[in-house]
Amino acid sequence: MRHNSAPTAVISGTGLWTPPHSITNQELVAGYNAYAQMHNERYAAAIAAGEMQEKPPSSERFIEKASGIKSRFVYSKEGILDIRRMRPGFPERGEEEISNQAEIAVAAAREAMAAAGKTSADIDAVIVACAYTQRAYPAIAIEVQNALGINGYAFDMLGACSAATFGLHRAYESIVAGSAQCVLAVNPELVTPQVNYCDRDTHFIFGDVGTAVVMERAETCTSAGAFEILGIKALTSFSNNIRSNFGHMSRATDADPYGWDKLFHQAGRKVFEEVSPIAAEHMKSHLAECGIKPEEVKRFWLHQANINMNKSVMKALLGKELTNGMAPTILDHYGNTASAGSIVAFHLHQADLESQDIGLLCSFGAGYSVGSLVLRKQ
Repeated sequence: MRHNSAPTAVISGTGLWTPPHSITNQELVAGYNAYAQMHNERYAAAIAAGEMQEKPPSSERFIEKASGIKSRFVYSKEGILDIRRMRPGFPERGEEEISNQAEIAVAAAREAMAAAGKTSADIDAVIVACAYTQRAYPAIAIEVQNALGINGYAFDMLGACSAATFGLHRAYESIVAGSAQCVLAVNPELVTPQVNYCDRDTHFIFGDVGTAVVMERAETCTSAGAFEILGIKALTSFSNNIRSNFGHMSRATDADPYGWDKLFHQAGRKVFEEVSPIAAEHMKSHLAECGIKPEEVKRFWLHQANINMNKSVMKALLGKELTNGMAPTILDHYGNTASAGSIVAFHLHQADLESQDIGLLCSFGAGYSVGSLVLRKQ
């Protein structure tokens, strides 16, 4: 909650970078099934002996029923569909070149800055918050800061599915504390390198995207249709049900740095059963703390991982079925974009709201983690 004496913070602009390539379920299934057939034929003897598991086929119907995803945007397409590779192919860039993630972040940031009417001189801090950063240091955020010509400070933070909302929390706290008057929070979610395209249960989940948000003190805001932040709330509870073990420790343990456990993996059913009630209760309590009833919320911008999970969360919160106008869905075309999904939904589905309308931006997933912001259209 915001104390009455604290500065009022507003979201004054957002930006979205969408990759130039898209993969449909049909394309993805054709590639995976061709790989699975090749795998099963190559290891037929070991499979028959019970030493290896057969790769089951995937289908468009399975993917859409399990997730609601129909297609996803990707930074690189061809390597994903190559059954001899089964992973995206990125040409390695030299250290003197801008990194892939910084490039994505800058593109989204420029759009958000233009929407907010801000120049580099107006911004005091840059936060890059996402599920993965492509290197440990120097921080991607500092590289973005440099590319945009911004003074002040910058830092990276990881928070899996809730990185974007947690990043906005840090921006809000910086403004309220007075350490910054205007913050650029960016989410370059380059997730496809961590997808196991050889696994039927997860090969369809993720897509790539870049989002950005400008947050500032209300008195400096000049953009029309900004959103006042009425309160923030976060919750974490440790779980192994969504995990990725990739990291520098693999060199010391002699583990395969690209083994299945180093890529994204999850116990999907457990995640659904455990996260849905946590998210619903979190949103209900956050709204209550702000003196708002769930039915008074005009728009819910939810984490975009699974349409069935969002339906379950909204049913628990409001006692009725999810409608697209109430809680817009973008995962059908974008896939799961890790922490950026709720920001994509907010960016694409907020212009129609009227002054004083209430909205709730919320992420939930790996960690487990839940992060939310209660917003009011100015």
